[in-house]
Amino acid sequence: MVRSIFTMLTLETPITAIPRYGKLFAKRLLKLKITTVRDLLLYFPFRYDDLSNVVPIAEAKVDAPVTIRGTITAIANRRSFRRRMFVTEALLRDESGTMRVVWFNQAFLTRVLMPHTEVWLSGKVVQDGYGLHLASPVYEKVSGEAGPGSAGEALHTGRIVPIYSVTPPITQKQLRVLMKLALPSTPLFTDDLPAVITKQHHLISLSRAIQMIHFPENSKALDRAIRRMAFAEFFRLHCHILSMRAAVLKEQAPAIRFFEKETKAFVQSLPFQLTQDQRKAAWEIIGDIQKTTPARRLLNGDVGSGKTVVAAIVALNIVLSGKRVLFMVPTAILAEQHAQTLATLFEGTGVTVALHTAAHKLLKKQLLIAPIIIGTHALLHTKNILQNTGLVIVDEQHRFGVAQRATLIQESSGLVPHLLTMTATPIPRTLAQTIFGDFDISFLRMMPKGRKHVITRLVPADKRQAAYEFIRKEIAQGRQVFVVCPLIDPSDTLGVRAATDVYEHLRKEIFSEYAVGILHGRVKADVREKTMRAFAENTINILVATSVVEVGIDIANATIMMIEGAERFGLAQLHQLRGRVGRGSDQAYCFLFTDTDGAMAGERLKAVVRLQDGFALAETDLQLRGPGEVFGVAQSGYIDFRFARWNDLALIKETREAAIRFCTTLGVVVTTPSVVQRA
Repeated sequence: MVRSIFTMLTLETPITAIPRYGKLFAKRLLKLKITTVRDLLLYFPFRYDDLSNVVPIAEAKVDAPVTIRGTITAIANRRSFRRRMFVTEALLRDESGTMRVVWFNQAFLTRVLMPHTEVWLSGKVVQDGYGLHLASPVYEKVSGEAGPGSAGEALHTGRIVPIYSVTPPITQKQLRVLMKLALPSTPLFTDDLPAVITKQHHLISLSRAIQMIHFPENSKALDRAIRRMAFAEFFRLHCHILSMRAAVLKEQAPAIRFFEKETKAFVQSLPFQLTQDQRKAAWEIIGDIQKTTPARRLLNGDVGSGKTVVAAIVALNIVLSGKRVLFMVPTAILAEQHAQTLATLFEGTGVTVALHTAAHKLLKKQLLIAPIIIGTHALLHTKNILQNTGLVIVDEQHRFGVAQRATLIQESSGLVPHLLTMTATPIPRTLAQTIFGDFDISFLRMMPKGRKHVITRLVPADKRQAAYEFIRKEIAQGRQVFVVCPLIDPSDTLGVRAATDVYEHLRKEIFSEYAVGILHGRVKADVREKTMRAFAENTINILVATSVVEVGIDIANATIMMIEGAERFGLAQLHQLRGRVGRGSDQAYCFLFTDTDGAMAGERLKAVVRLQDGFALAETDLQLRGPGEVFGVAQSGYIDFRFARWNDLALIKETREAAIRFCTTLGVVVTTPSVVQRA
């Protein structure tokens, strides 16, 4: 009768309707945003404890984590006068022998685990002066407090145990009990993969995967479940991107004429020579925009490889064709920097550049007629902004999501603008084809002539003073310093140096003879502009900032990049920060300050010291960091993956090929984007 009630639960059944426990726990689950059986079953563990090593007492080894099934023969509390706490001691017996069990400050256990109670206990075996004992084990009665299931079935011990993210008053045990009760409803989920794909790739069903993710039978079953869920996430992404590319191919864009004479004159007027990579990329993009199919190209260039100049060459042809250019960047500071850079590049050409930010707002009329407008992504929310727009340029593409790309088509009336996106975050080829699978891709790896490598050093706590002295000598020679911190204000939990503290420490105690400024996201726009201008004019010697300076801010006189709490940054981000210095002719240095002794953090930071090639560093970061936030896509809300991992390149390739075959069978016109990368 009980089992028939459980099988009647649907995915939309309220938690309150779950027998025995639903009404009791429903309010507690509201904090986790769980109100239905569906919500509950889709609330997945974030890790697992392997308590599956079940052994008899006689085979328990010192320092080994074990699970023992036995019977409590005696249990009592005593007070420890030395530590002023209650100690609960019990005797556990099975067919092979007897063992002591010890808990601290859990006096209530004498009311729960009374003599003759059969239990599962999972913990570590410890040896003291009285012999072996099981120290503070997790307990579970064999009587089946977990709810439905055969007598003796373990839910919290003796297996691979799921660990959920919970907040009081709900507990891990309570959540597992409810999850077990809801598990019979998993067959009601509609499988999110086509049957042909499931069969071809030997995947288990969605129902089976959900069951094994919550209560895996063994590690192999858990791996199969996670792989199946990750496969589905990648497969859906590939199908979505392929359909987006197909949709773009159906649209019409303005065909832009190539102004060869004017382009050559512009390139010759530059105070530097273009690299071969820059020339090739510019030619590829100009070829794109001459077509009536909307161009979709990603320009993936290493830090300092000269993406902005390539964008300027393309923008020149757009403007000369009588069309407008929208240049979108992630921050107002970067918009100001680009506006200054492009205005300098276009000097003498008659092409004007307008800036539109919260601090520099254009009038509505100017917004609709200015040939080149630089601003943040908020530009897309301006009514009719895409009118007569021939090209949209997006800098730092990984912060511009899939949904925002579709906006270009949805908001366009008539012709759809061409789209050029750029990023200074080097992305390995396989990932680039996944994240930007609807784009043709060009890579810039060559550095402009004369640019020196930034000398990078790892600075442990005992070398900090020596680094300060070196920095002092650089400032004495008229050079400037960036100091980057991971936080604005101090944090008790993270324990890292914050910008506000470092600013006060440097200006009062270390470099009191020099001018120190501070810049972060909460600084008012007018103060920020004044600070940046002072730093650019060298009236500020040291600028303390957060990673707001990660992209775009170029100060040719800055030769030192000092990064506090370097282990808190990703390798790609450290590489970008390092790229903020060395823009002039002087030798530049990057000092990675760290107070951690962690082996993984040390290995990652050593990679930054060793590697100057951003693409090689990106590959290393992918291998070292494992699960995914290497390229910022997770932090930006670009893609919300629960199981897929960006370092699983084999699965990325397998799912991409599967998506291409499947979309082709549905009649979706699939074209493979071109990917051009120099060796």
